[in-house]
Amino acid sequence: MAACALLLPGTAEAHILQGQAGGFGSGFEHPLTGADHFLAMFAVGLWGAQMGGRSVWTLPVTFPLIMVLGGMVGIAGIALPGIEIGIALSLVALGLAVACSWKPAEWVALALISVFAVCHGYAHGAELPNAADPADYAIGFVLATGMIHLLGIGAGLALERPFHGRVARALGIMITLGGGYFLAA
Repeated sequence: MAACALLLPGTAEAHILQGQAGGFGSGFEHPLTGADHFLAMFAVGLWGAQMGGRSVWTLPVTFPLIMVLGGMVGIAGIALPGIEIGIALSLVALGLAVACSWKPAEWVALALISVFAVCHGYAHGAELPNAADPADYAIGFVLATGMIHLLGIGAGLALERPFHGRVARALGIMITLGGGYFLAA
């Protein structure tokens, strides 16, 4: 997935809407087609699975909740500088956490993903007023985000034992490279 992301155009795609967004369908589709968002959400699920215990669910549940708060800041029009850099750094940091199989205290992981959730949420919140149906767009967006988290969790749990974590760590490296690409662009 990260290798495919490297072939995509160079800007973070989290806040770029082509024309006017629709409702639920547009919101649901957007996280699935934006490489930066997809890779970050996948990494959160993968890292939660890798950490084990409560982190399997606390990381993927916390991210969208905090993302909504970031979205509200974006909707309010409050300026937050460096959002695109924060989005790209989320890929680098989350990819490195997975690649290194880093297992910090749960509160540290939650604090880290919360910072990145604000960045991702803000970018989408800033575009939300342009949607034809903002509430439906937001619902679709959050549901798709949750599904990507579940995909990351599933991959992490399914691949951990048979491959002794090597596949997850390799995916983490690819996600980090994708983040580096977005940073350089």
